[in-house]
Amino acid sequence: MVAKWYRRSVMAGLLIKNIPRDVHEWLKREAERNRRSMTQQAIVVLEERMRRFRPVKFPSPVQTRTVLTAEFIDRAKREGRV
Repeated sequence: MVAKWYRRSVMAGLLIKNIPRDVHEWLKREAERNRRSMTQQAIVVLEERMRRFRPVKFPSPVQTRTVLTAEFIDRAKREGRV
């Protein structure tokens, strides 16, 4: 059993597989240019992107006159109205 304090203090890990060659080469160049490891550079890139992140705003749900129950949808499918 792992102590609770240990679980809180350990950073999560992330393994990224099948990175396109050009992305890998860019990350490697940027890491070298900034005197960082590739892992450190990837974290910096992710953190910078997170600061600029804007959530997608979805439109409000459409109001219909008909309640869309499972029975209504099944009947519409049988009638060929998909």
